[in-house]
Amino acid sequence: MEYRIERDSMGEMQVPADRYWAAQTQRSYQNFKIGIEKMPTEIVHAFGILKKGAAIANFNLGKLDEERKNVICQAADDVISGKLMDHFPLAVWQTGSGTQSNMNSNEVIANRGNEIAGKKILHPNDHINMSQSSNDTFPTALHIAAAMSIEDNLFPAMDKLTETLKRLESENEDVVKSGRTHLQDAVPIRFSQEISGWRNMLEKTKKMLEASLPGLKELALGGTAVGTGLNAPKNFGPEVAKVISELTGKEFVTAENKFHALTAKDDITFAHGALKALAADLMKIANDVRWLASGPRCGLGEISIPENEPGSSIMPGKVNPTQCEAMTMVAVQVMGNDAAIGFAASQGNFELNVFMPVIAYNFLQSVRLLSDVIVSFNDNCAVGIKANREKMKHNLHNSLMLVTALNPYIGYDNAAKTSKKAYKENISLKEACVQLGFLTAEKFDEVFHPEEMA
Repeated sequence: MEYRIERDSMGEMQVPADRYWAAQTQRSYQNFKIGIEKMPTEIVHAFGILKKGAAIANFNLGKLDEERKNVICQAADDVISGKLMDHFPLAVWQTGSGTQSNMNSNEVIANRGNEIAGKKILHPNDHINMSQSSNDTFPTALHIAAAMSIEDNLFPAMDKLTETLKRLESENEDVVKSGRTHLQDAVPIRFSQEISGWRNMLEKTKKMLEASLPGLKELALGGTAVGTGLNAPKNFGPEVAKVISELTGKEFVTAENKFHALTAKDDITFAHGALKALAADLMKIANDVRWLASGPRCGLGEISIPENEPGSSIMPGKVNPTQCEAMTMVAVQVMGNDAAIGFAASQGNFELNVFMPVIAYNFLQSVRLLSDVIVSFNDNCAVGIKANREKMKHNLHNSLMLVTALNPYIGYDNAAKTSKKAYKENISLKEACVQLGFLTAEKFDEVFHPEEMA
């Protein structure tokens, strides 16, 4: 491999000749060989937006000349497009402020910009990092990445599954089945009503996520090192937020209190709480589906789901609810991520939280996994759910909890006696009720209509 010499305030460093990063990135790359987790692509993308926005804002405020502004914007566009991802090699497990990832962005944009300009006119700190500090850029990149990931990736996935569930509701409006509580038989319910519960979970958690977005759209930029805005021009915060809004098509604003924006991570913790709520709901939906599809002969067997792949290396013909299992594993991961984010957010000491890379990694992994698994579950499972109407009807009419319909006519205690007799003697509720003398056969038929109980 060929190398070139790059310099920073600590001296010279050998850097791979075919990479745009420079000395500070190289120091981090060499000093933090920890794990395999790299800074998320969403953060790199957000830094590209941030640096372009800062250059335009600095130009608008008279701090940066037009030539440098234009070159920075072109280089930043290369970062935003994803073409330069190979030039962002740093580990998540680095400085807790994300300083080295900020410098990675500064160095890559500076060197790529100088290449575009055909001359050395950009310095990573003086021009790319103008009016900024790592302490306000990393939380800003985190908020940009979080808001964009939720709105652009997660919401469309949730909407897709919601529409599938609406269709299933409509198709199963006339299907009445046995309800279940405590995994025990309960009174009847329409299958469409059961599905409506799943659908409303997605709608409710989407509203929770929407409620978290205003906090995520507050940007720390303008606070610089400790929240005072040292070395940033007046109105830089509002100006750069306006420019970033124009670049993304989303309404970002400058954080009202930069001291809070640098040290507190409550906005991101609140938003991830909504992601955890979504994960909990997805766990419930997946478990319901795989219970209802259990069998095919020795389980509930009330629905069928698509058969996507063989389920066993030893049992021929076995097919498993694999999409449900994938979704429940994602839910567990998201719940674990929530614990990590909560702990990390509690570690804001004085003017800065220094657990930001791990917060970013876990938050964006949660959004990415949830977005992907919802689409996978929808496309490979939910769209193919079919009600086994005969099995549902059989289970419904075989349920002892239908005795609840007799409460107004024979009372709770007598209804309980009827149910217990029917169970012990393996006879129907009608036979038990008539034998006990609580109702005549004719009266029983008059009042007992399971399908109307839903």
